[in-house]
Amino acid sequence: MNAEIICVGTELLLGNIVNTNAAYISERISRLGIACYNQCVVGDNMERCLAQLKESSSRSDIIILSGGLGPTEDDMTKEAVAQFNKLPLVEDKDSRKSIEEYFAKRNIEPTENNWKQALLPKGAKAIPNANGTAPGMILETKNCTYILLPGPPGELEPMFETQVMPYLASLQSGVLFSKTVKIVGVGESKAETMIKDMIDAQTNPTIATYAKTGEVHIRVTSYASDEKEAKKLVKPVVKELKLRFGNSIYSTDEDVTLERAVMELLVSNSMSLCTVESCTGGLISSRIVGESGASEILKCGFVTYSNKSKRKLVGVKKSTLDKYGAVSKQVASEMAKGGANVSKSDVCISVTGIAGPDGGTEEKPVGLVYIGCYVKGKTTVKEFRFSGNRNKIRNLSATNALILARECILEYISKVNFG
Repeated sequence: MNAEIICVGTELLLGNIVNTNAAYISERISRLGIACYNQCVVGDNMERCLAQLKESSSRSDIIILSGGLGPTEDDMTKEAVAQFNKLPLVEDKDSRKSIEEYFAKRNIEPTENNWKQALLPKGAKAIPNANGTAPGMILETKNCTYILLPGPPGELEPMFETQVMPYLASLQSGVLFSKTVKIVGVGESKAETMIKDMIDAQTNPTIATYAKTGEVHIRVTSYASDEKEAKKLVKPVVKELKLRFGNSIYSTDEDVTLERAVMELLVSNSMSLCTVESCTGGLISSRIVGESGASEILKCGFVTYSNKSKRKLVGVKKSTLDKYGAVSKQVASEMAKGGANVSKSDVCISVTGIAGPDGGTEEKPVGLVYIGCYVKGKTTVKEFRFSGNRNKIRNLSATNALILARECILEYISKVNFG
């Protein structure tokens, strides 16, 4: 079974909006063993949409369309699907009721064009939208199945997770099961070398590596007649990966991020956290706060961008700044110690560096970053030389700060438990 993704919207073609839906959908359907050989973006134009539907339906079993389900005239995805399949649009009573309730709850008077969203191609099944007004829909025809989804990710993703994924899974004769092993501190090329023999010998399960920002993910996927058997096939492979990568693995849970893993490590050991950031400008604390339960461990976050703020907020010595400069091992160390002292935290992460594109010198080039971590009296500082644009350097800095924090916390716990 193969699927094709069509994202509809002129704003995508113009680059006004980043097309995250295609990446999200393709990643999700790959978990189900559904192949995706083609993806495309089409503007809000009926003629071009019809031409794309003709091409896509000739080669794909499932066509997933996102966007163009709204109330305005340029929202014409379902109209195109209906016209292509020579079907009339009919009102779905449940969708109409949901739209009425959506506006009533917010004390807003709907405009006449809002009722357009309750129209479906005849024979299509509505997918309720718990986060907006436009329902999704599934239309099964002799040649292929059309799945229409709203464009906003906040509406599309929960709809896909709760309703589309189970529907697609029901179309498969067998069961696919995947486990993702998430690794830090090991580059993609090294990780692949470490498991080359496993990759060469793979049949079922399959093994694939994916490079992320500062991370490597290894996905193990098996196919079997039922979920129990599929999980049984994956288990020994994951066990072997754990033996090879050890503490470099921070999770085997698809939903656990690096920041979540660090947070859970702190919670389980009753430790508190503080961040002192310069070039990352609050990225680290933002990633922590993005996780539910952050209030249990995060005491505060300082953004000490200027030398004055480094001195006044966390007690970095003027003499240290004068002698070594703001971007130095010594300042990163004092930032970590000072932040822990001021906030009375068990752990403090510090970052100071040159994100560019200006400010670099031959001695201290753009991409030079020092990351410090204080844990219960011990401070560790590492030097990094990142490359890329400003955003990439800042994101790499934040990720590696979390990696260093995790390493230092694990080291402390190991010493406490085993002396």
